[in-house]
Amino acid sequence: MADDPTPVGVRALRENLSDYLRQVRSGASFTVMSRGEAVAELRAPVTGPKVSRQPGLLKGHIVMADDFDIWPDDLLDAFEGRGA
Repeated sequence: MADDPTPVGVRALRENLSDYLRQVRSGASFTVMSRGEAVAELRAPVTGPKVSRQPGLLKGHIVMADDFDIWPDDLLDAFEGRGA
């Protein structure tokens, strides 16, 4: 299978990291091997399509109460260190 990651040893990866990253950027992927055992994969991140934001999409769906910024006296007193 052509999409199978190419095995690469830890030492080779460490010595040539920039080259491997350049290859990954171009679509290659690698399986990092240590003593014959696969320990990691090096590949480009999987990202979905970017969704552009649409300002005003929720207009009319969000309602702010007229008294949203009026603090109850007991809470205001507690913040200001008064009472109770």
